[in-house]
This record gives sequence, C-alpha cells and structure tokens, in this order.
Amino acid sequence: MAGVDRMLHCKRNVPGQSKSAKQTLTMVLKGFRTSIIMWLFYTLIPCLLTDGGEALPAPQNLSVHSANMKHLLMWSPVVLPRETVYYSVEYQGEYESLYTSHIWIPSKWCSPIEDAECDVSDDITATVPYNLRVRAILGSQTSAWSILEQPFNRNSTILTPPGMEVSRNGFHLVIELEDLGPQFEFLVVYWRRELDTKEHAKVLRRGGIPVHLETMEPGAPYCVKAQAQVKAIGRNSAFSQAECVEVQGEALPLVLALFAFVGFMLILVVVPLSIWKMGQLLQYSCCPMVVLPDTLATTQYGEPLCCPMRAKPRR
Repeated sequence: MAGVDRMLHCKRNVPGQSKSAKQTLTMVLKGFRTSIIMWLFYTLIPCLLTDGGEALPAPQNLSVHSANMKHLLMWSPVVLPRETVYYSVEYQGEYESLYTSHIWIPSKWCSPIEDAECDVSDDITATVPYNLRVRAILGSQTSAWSILEQPFNRNSTILTPPGMEVSRNGFHLVIELEDLGPQFEFLVVYWRRELDTKEHAKVLRRGGIPVHLETMEPGAPYCVKAQAQVKAIGRNSAFSQAECVEVQGEALPLVLALFAFVGFMLILVVVPLSIWKMGQLLQYSCCPMVVLPDTLATTQYGEPLCCPMRAKPRR
C-alpha cells in the first residue's frame, strides 16, 4: 500500500513539474530572442550608417612643414575608389589644451577641404604649442580624428634669406626685397667695394617695393646683402649672398663734356643775338624812325624842327 501511495503522489506532482519546465523553456527562449535582437542591432546599424561598407579610415602621417612663418599641415590622403574624400581640420591653442581640453576650434580655411594639406598660418597667431587634428569626411560618414603627435610651435619655423633684386637707376643704388608678409622686416647692409670701406645699414619695414639706398659714385662697384627678421619669435635668417652693381666711370665725363660744349655754343650764339635784339627794341621804342613831309621838316624861319622823335626828311 505504501508503494501505491508513492506512485499516486508522483503522478499528482507531474503536472507541476511540467509547468515549471515550460516556464524555464520560455525564459530561455525569451533570453535567446533578446540576444539575437541585440546582436542584429549592433551588427546591422553600423553597416547601415556606412552604406553597407567598412568604417571610413582616418588620415595618417600628420606633419607640419613650416618655412618663413608659413605653416602647412600635411597628411596621407584617404583613397577610396570612385569617391572624393574631404577633410576637416581643427586646432587647440595653449589655453584650450590646458583649461578646456574638450573644445577644438575649426581651422579658418580648412573645414572642409579636398586637398590633403592645410595652411594653418592664420590659425597659429601666438608663440605657444598648438595641437592639430584632422579627420576624413565622405557624405554622412566621418572618420576618427587623427592628432598630430607633437604640438607645433611657430618658433620652430625655418627662416631663409630673403630674395632681392639690386639695380641702379641712373646714379641711385636701388634694392627690391621679396615680400614675406607683415611679420617680417629686413636688415639691409650695403657698402662701396673698396678696401677699408665702412658698411652702412638700413632697416626696411616691408618688401615688394623698390627702395633707394645711396647715390653712387662713377667707376666704383656697390654691394648689398639682406637679412630677414621676425620680432614675434625673436629670430633672424642668415644673410643673403651679396650682389654688386657699378656705374661706368667714363660715361659721366663724356656726358658732361657734351653738355658743356652745347651750352658754350648756345652762349656764343644766343647771348650776342639777344643783346642786339634788345638794343633794337630799345631804340625803336624810345626814338622811332618816322618819315616827315618836307613842310614839316623845317620851321617857317628855315630852322630844323627839333623833336624828341628822330625825323628822316624826304629826298
């Protein structure tokens, strides 16, 4: 009887166990379904955002080439077949990097651009470290930011000797310097190329215009060299190669002799002629020659008529 009771008790518990198993199975299926949905979400959504392709690669190999205060940020281009990739450049000055590191400022001329380089000269306005970064743009896609490894400071720019053109205008020594921008001024040194000749110096505030340096003496060569200076960074370039010009010494005596001869001939011809002409004018203005009738040439007493005007009697 005890065994029968146990069997009946087990039979009565079977429906409860089945219900628990069904609940467990339902929970497992729900968890599996949730996992499938989350997997599809995290897998398909990025593909939809990237038009079914891979993520847009970020630009690589960032570097700054700086010469004569012209700062050019360069990078390796992102190449995609039959696609035009654009780029956006941003920077941080010293203040932003120290106190507001989350703030980046778009570059004035490079947001966005198609070339794989950006002139950031107008963005870098202080002699402090600057952080620079760039990313690629293709339609609605954007790549991750690529940041310049070492901050850039404009005091590391390379200063080259300025280009110059030395000429003479008559007897004037003239120089025209390359225009390197408003931050530059130039130290110009010139001298007469002889032994123990003193050098003269002049500071020019800008380039691109002819400037008179000195009046030259005939037959002596004059030499000029120049140096670029940037006060904002406290640095100077090397001096340029000296250039020399010369006024031929024979030209001046020949010209002076020609002018002297012409002037002497003019004096010989013009001065006597002028004196004679002035005498004639004075004579005719004071006592003009007039022809009087015979009845007026003498008085009734036979005496000649006295008159301040000279009279020429008729014959």
